[in-house]
Amino acid sequence: MLGLNYSFMMAETIGQKGITGRKLESFRVRALEALEEIKRKRLPGLAFTELPWQDVSPVREAAKKLKELDYFLLLGIGGSALGPKCILEALSPFHNLRADKGPKVFIYENVDPSTLQSIIACLDIKRTGVNVISKSGGTSETMASFMILHEMMEKALGGEARNRFVLTTDPEKGDLRKLAAEGMGSLAIPPGVGGRYSVLSPVGLLMAEVIGVDSRELLAGAKEAHGKCMAGEFWENPAIVAATLFYVMQRDEGRKIDVLIPYADRLKSFSEWFCQLWSESLGKQGRGLTPYPSVGTTDQHSQVQLWMEGPEDKIITFLRVEDYGADFIIPDVFSRYEGMSFLRGQSLAGLIKAEEEATELALAKAGRPNMSITIPGIDAYHLGQLFYFFELVTVLTGHFLDVNPFDQPSVEEGKKLTFGLMGKKGFEDKKREVVQARDKKSQFTA
Repeated sequence: MLGLNYSFMMAETIGQKGITGRKLESFRVRALEALEEIKRKRLPGLAFTELPWQDVSPVREAAKKLKELDYFLLLGIGGSALGPKCILEALSPFHNLRADKGPKVFIYENVDPSTLQSIIACLDIKRTGVNVISKSGGTSETMASFMILHEMMEKALGGEARNRFVLTTDPEKGDLRKLAAEGMGSLAIPPGVGGRYSVLSPVGLLMAEVIGVDSRELLAGAKEAHGKCMAGEFWENPAIVAATLFYVMQRDEGRKIDVLIPYADRLKSFSEWFCQLWSESLGKQGRGLTPYPSVGTTDQHSQVQLWMEGPEDKIITFLRVEDYGADFIIPDVFSRYEGMSFLRGQSLAGLIKAEEEATELALAKAGRPNMSITIPGIDAYHLGQLFYFFELVTVLTGHFLDVNPFDQPSVEEGKKLTFGLMGKKGFEDKKREVVQARDKKSQFTA
């Protein structure tokens, strides 16, 4: 099970800029009440807590057919792409350079036409399977790329094209569900599971199975995290403690920026996945916490200066890995140079762990609060734990902030304005609004 160490958040360790044990203890009753709300499903959007027990046989069956092809293309945006991307990069790094790893995988998560052109240049359309992911069944960016790919595949394959698509969407409504009813393959995102909480649904599980990862292992890890984080004891529950620390630090100390820094290249995309989860869930009504993605040790050389001496508005959360699954011993070469001689006989894993531990302590000595989450290794089981843990911490933190962690009301306005610009029926007033704004903008052009 993942572990949380929060000693460098505490006043007993880092002095007055930390939180006292007494203050944390005073929050116990409120925190346990929030957990009870989750246990009893009294908050909206908690269907993600049921995902670890889902039947994955439809996902495994869909993946079996896709794995017979040479290329796999995922079309999605936001939570429909960040989760699968994280699974791909964490569990099958450099996937497309490995001949033994099944279909080559591409993720198109934007509407930049040059990116789509580059991806298509890498594919043999006749040997490609496409997963189209949209919870609503009508995400404009995803629908646009789907329409382009469908036309291309129909020209190349005729009626066979429909058998190359898997539509992952709402089980009952939306345009993708209508297409599924006409004969296209589909997988259902369970009702009540929002896009940014959907990584452990078919949204992420299909990617896992296509790249040769057992989706059941992801869910098994999530089950263990559920058991640990639903426990009643405050001090032994990592999700409650972490959420409480995030909340109290922003409320009492003004620390509203949360840096997540995994010390593993394979988890860089995890910090990006976390950013959407944290931003879209908590940023409402003038409240919220700003996520900040990093990766160690790289960002020790680009960001730590700011964390050490810049504004005191951050909490740093380190993500530590015990076993990297590989290692190299640094050889005894160039030992006549002092700057290299001390490294001989050491290992790369030892070096990256030392860098992480040293950075924790350096920040603590400067009175900069930080905590660490440790996982035994980067595999499906522990990645499933991480996904579930951070989703639950997000919900708890949202509850403390008194915001709904499952909606995103302000995102909708941008969508409506886009609909107007693109000529969607019923949004003519939004087009006029944009045109008027253009006129005002033209007055202030340098």
